[in-house]
Amino acid sequence: MPALEQFLLIAMVHFLAVASPGPDFALILKQSIRYNRRIAVYTSFGIAAGIIVHVTYSLVGIGLLIASDERLFTALKYLAASYFCYIAWHCLRSKKPDNELVASTGKATDKIMLSPSGTAKTDADSHCPSAKSAFLNGFLINALNVKATLFFVSLFSVVIAPETMLSIKIAYGAYLVVATAAWFCFLSYILTQERVSYVLQRKGYILDRVMGLILLALAIQLVLSDLQ
Repeated sequence: MPALEQFLLIAMVHFLAVASPGPDFALILKQSIRYNRRIAVYTSFGIAAGIIVHVTYSLVGIGLLIASDERLFTALKYLAASYFCYIAWHCLRSKKPDNELVASTGKATDKIMLSPSGTAKTDADSHCPSAKSAFLNGFLINALNVKATLFFVSLFSVVIAPETMLSIKIAYGAYLVVATAAWFCFLSYILTQERVSYVLQRKGYILDRVMGLILLALAIQLVLSDLQ
């Protein structure tokens, strides 16, 4: 298959995979609802960095080893399930905001404080995670995603021909990282638009809980698949 056709196929398959609801989307939604655009964008970069892990082991053939070694694959599944449960627990603990306060401030928070400069600062902002923490959350949820492991192993062993030059494979990998970052940064921008953010601040706790249930279901599915 010519390189251009390979690239178009990879781009299409990747878009369908990254656009489908999953743990990455759930985390971006959570960060957008609970914090702000800056935190969501740093989380997006973390998710994209997680792609580098998948691309790297796929290029050197470790991905096939993980997929073929039952013990390694099982360990990865339990690790991923544990992390999904951790994120789900935080999502399920989301509380209904004070709607009157949301209406007056545009933020879902229980407390308003003044920053040293005298500007209003919400309690949610005061507990906002650092950029490093947001990046790490995004990185871990993607790097530990077993479905992503299977996706990239399949992509680099089936869609991309074995005889494809290493430089072209690396270029494909770079595209996947950039495209993932662009997609989730775009989502972060949309979800933190003023009107969208206002709705999410009022009703976002419902979506947060739903995404928590989805992540919990994914974790349970991973564990049960190992028992079958």
